[in-house]
Amino acid sequence: MIVLASTSASRRKLLSQAGLDFAAASPPVDEAGLKADLKKTPADAGDIAEALAEAKANSVAVLRPDAYVIGADQMLDCDGTWFDKPADRADARRHLESLRGKTHRLITAAVIAREGRIIWRCRDTARLTMREFSDEFLVQYLDQAGDAVTSSVGAYQLEGLGAQLFEKIEGDFFSILGLPLIPLLGGLRHAGALTT
Repeated sequence: MIVLASTSASRRKLLSQAGLDFAAASPPVDEAGLKADLKKTPADAGDIAEALAEAKANSVAVLRPDAYVIGADQMLDCDGTWFDKPADRADARRHLESLRGKTHRLITAAVIAREGRIIWRCRDTARLTMREFSDEFLVQYLDQAGDAVTSSVGAYQLEGLGAQLFEKIEGDFFSILGLPLIPLLGGLRHAGALTT
């Protein structure tokens, strides 16, 4: 049994489209509190993404010791500033104004937990460069995207309308969407959760 320790629609869609039979569970983790505590340490954005992925996987693995539990998280770093999911449309606008014309790093971490321990881990970094879009375009984007702008870090969904925000992308498309899918599938096969 494979369990995704996430309610992310994007992550569920990636696993479904890859043909996996899995369940999804909301991890009982105070993500905001844990992230705030981790930000007080000398950890970098990748360390925090990995620690959050581990916490999510472990919190569900305790409840499902028979399962291969996938935990994942992302951190966006632009010039040393870390961005979270925007709280509302105004916050999304501020995020996009800050990212406009710049290159940022999107670090995606994923782990697999089984029987109380992490048995696989992966960290992947993509570099995304937003174009110098106009204020008029930004308003149109926010109008068209609607509430979706608050569902992902960076206020964009690359698989849809958010593609128009960028001029250059370096990195794995699946990781940008929320899971390093190809390495994850390999990890699940190596662990015996999928047929080799």
